[in-house]
Amino acid sequence: MKSLTTPRNTVIQGDCITAMQDMATGSVDFILTDPPYLVSYKGRDGRTVANDDNARWLKPAFNQMHRVLKSGGFCISFYGWNKVDLFMEAWKSAGFRVVGHIVFRKQYASSAKFLRYEHEMAYLLAKGDVAPPACPIPDVIDFPYTGNKLHPTQKPVKALSELLLAFTEPGDLVLDPFCGSGSTLVAANSLGRDWLGIELEVAHHATATRRLASFCKSLDHAMTAHVNSGHPDVARH
Repeated sequence: MKSLTTPRNTVIQGDCITAMQDMATGSVDFILTDPPYLVSYKGRDGRTVANDDNARWLKPAFNQMHRVLKSGGFCISFYGWNKVDLFMEAWKSAGFRVVGHIVFRKQYASSAKFLRYEHEMAYLLAKGDVAPPACPIPDVIDFPYTGNKLHPTQKPVKALSELLLAFTEPGDLVLDPFCGSGSTLVAANSLGRDWLGIELEVAHHATATRRLASFCKSLDHAMTAHVNSGHPDVARH
């Protein structure tokens, strides 16, 4: 029988369903992810998102997320508002309970038709019996503009960090199965959490890998400078 292991502090290139099948059950403390919205997205610059044109992956992916998440753990998943029925069905059939909803307030409109679309949304999902966070955060969070320079739907590290601070502890393993350019991973690393990303597209995997390597190198330099300045009591994350 194959031994299942869950790596830490790395970005896996490949299909997240296959990658998670090789991970141990209950080995992840928290999941924060921004999957395709099933809307055939195409940005103003022509960039697209892989598998955003079909829902074949949706239930298998969340089934695996539920399996690898620890009992009593949380998952925060962004979603497409006009496909909420498909996402809700996938979450509930996997075994998640819906325990909260978060609105991310933008200072700009990502598009406009019948309305100006000036927010993103995510659901807070729970596996099993969960304890509320010590300091609950608001369900409306500001969403700074990233410019989408690294990914067509790039999320701001600042907003993701607020979620991680509320629902994780230092040393926890944070998983993002649709990690894109690695914003969740950068937020986790900056807060002393372990992280694991999975990304299907080769170009985005390369971006996330370079970004995390650069971030970790910058952190090492900052820590070295701090120690050399006469403050040896620095704990490495």
